[in-house]
Amino acid sequence: MSKHDIEHSHGMHVIHDGPRQAPPLLLIHGSGASGSFWSPVVPALAGHHHVIRVDLPGCGQSLPAPSYDVPAQAGQVAALLDDLDLRHVAAVGHSSGGYVATALAEQRPDLVGSLALISSGPSLDALLPQPFILRVLLAPPLGPLLWSRRSDAMIRRGISTTTARPVDLPDDMVADIRGITYRVMRTVLRRNTAYIAEQIVPERLAALEIPVLVIFGAADPRWKPSSAHQYDAVPNARVELLSGVGHLPMLEAPETTSKLLLGFTATGR
Repeated sequence: MSKHDIEHSHGMHVIHDGPRQAPPLLLIHGSGASGSFWSPVVPALAGHHHVIRVDLPGCGQSLPAPSYDVPAQAGQVAALLDDLDLRHVAAVGHSSGGYVATALAEQRPDLVGSLALISSGPSLDALLPQPFILRVLLAPPLGPLLWSRRSDAMIRRGISTTTARPVDLPDDMVADIRGITYRVMRTVLRRNTAYIAEQIVPERLAALEIPVLVIFGAADPRWKPSSAHQYDAVPNARVELLSGVGHLPMLEAPETTSKLLLGFTATGR
């Protein structure tokens, strides 16, 4: 394939950037998002890596799935990597995408050589009260009706409540969000909660014995920024707090985020 290619595999929309012979770097988005959310950091990353972006099941341009359990989603990503004959991938997950990346490493340690988590809440007690607009959109009985009628402006306003800096949301990113149904979103959120309720993320990572980078916005409005230090207990982990950044570092501070990821993939630290 060429430098920028799109395919569909195991029901998932997949985008490849960078040379195929370069070290593989897998990017997994969070809930209510898509692979397009990584767009600001892809040019820098693709200069050094074969970058693989997936739209998780039911998100962006991917098909719905029978199960949205975190391990089931990780299984679909594992099948994709098997088809690509990739091993020892540097896996990067944003928010709940960090849970899918962690589950991937738990299931298939042969596939994941290192792990970077961006804005991935470590435990349920780290969750902050959610912004009013998001609570209204997701809570029954009005949630399903409002969700189906949400405008592009409402989507942009909802995303802006999770950031500490103004961000530009291209039309294709907004269209990807619009494609996510209320049922999928509610189910994904419940399954994410179940995953970290069963065992907190730092404990899961401690059992993996691979290099870990944790990037957290020091002004994250979704998770207590101080909770990033729960990851200090993980062997081989490094925690980076970004000043003045909210829940979307790859959109709010793409240069810093790219630099941290490239330094980590180059050295494992």
